[in-house]
Amino acid sequence: MNISERFAKPTTARRILLIQLGDIGDVVWFLPALRAVREAFPGASVSVLLREGNGSLLAATVSPPMVFEVRKGVAGPGRWLASSLRLVRTLRRERFDLVFDFRGDERGGYMAFLTGAPVRAALYYSGLPWLRNRLFTHLVSPTGDFPSVGAADLSLYILRAFGIEAKDVAPELALSDKIILRASQLLVDEGFFLPKEAAGGGEEGGMAAGAVRRGGWVTVNPFSRWSYKEWAPEKWVKIIDWLWRDFGIVTVLVGSPEEGERAERLASSCTGKVHNLTGRSTLAELAGVLRLSRLQIGVDSAAPHLAAAVGTPTVTLYGPSDWRYWKPPGDRHRVVVPDMDCAPCHQKGCDGSGISRCLDTLEVGQMQAVIRVALSG
Repeated sequence: MNISERFAKPTTARRILLIQLGDIGDVVWFLPALRAVREAFPGASVSVLLREGNGSLLAATVSPPMVFEVRKGVAGPGRWLASSLRLVRTLRRERFDLVFDFRGDERGGYMAFLTGAPVRAALYYSGLPWLRNRLFTHLVSPTGDFPSVGAADLSLYILRAFGIEAKDVAPELALSDKIILRASQLLVDEGFFLPKEAAGGGEEGGMAAGAVRRGGWVTVNPFSRWSYKEWAPEKWVKIIDWLWRDFGIVTVLVGSPEEGERAERLASSCTGKVHNLTGRSTLAELAGVLRLSRLQIGVDSAAPHLAAAVGTPTVTLYGPSDWRYWKPPGDRHRVVVPDMDCAPCHQKGCDGSGISRCLDTLEVGQMQAVIRVALSG
């Protein structure tokens, strides 16, 4: 186990595995690292290991890597063990020369070790169980310039220690025409009229009966898997009604299947024109819908990260989580933050309640002001 600030670039690597076992947002912010490795090793085969379900996002891109997934929710210890052993055997057959793990946990460390790769690299964490660090052959020691902001920086920090530089730290997700077409069909089925170029060049653009009005349409994700990141539903109703009343803009609600019922209740409370696609698309199709949207508005969750990666401007509401870390780079991406000294506090709600007072007190007018600027851009 080598611990150092700098290592020589492995010049003979031909088969490389990148491990990112985080959530969807983590996968999006890992994209600059994937791009940097591909550029640094143009002749190598670069694969990725992700959580089950997240691989479909990269598989839907124009130039997909080989994707492996760690399965979740396998019923029974016997079936879980059998599934894990199959994955390990599959990874070992690939005979990887080089493995990078971009997470600070033990699970990725075990997977990296079990690949049998001669070079296995990650960031050194002194606070983790000692065995985790010993699963790697090379550990990058954090120094005084260790990044404190920027979600892409953690992955790139590890790569820079090996002389691998990224030309751009912004995540970029180039979706295939097939995914854009499938996303277009979802909108057409909702009564949207889409130009042929938006519908992937097919005939679907002329199928819808109801044309979207002059303002176009935006996507809104009002919910998060973490309640402490959410804003009151009645405030979202005011935003949606205002978008329709003042701008003629249709709202498309997006989110996970678990949020479907709440999104339906929210939509039924609106007088503005709103469509509910929450939980009705695959992860890749959701990225396609966001790509076609004029603007993505919502709370700190997966949708803003996906929207930024496919080139759609965003307005994102942050409370206890740190916008300086997660905000996509560039002026096209805007944030709305509480005017309270305690925010961001990085806590899961005030006093462990799961409810964030900084978001409860944030007024609709603050959100409207930033959205208005984004729409005029």
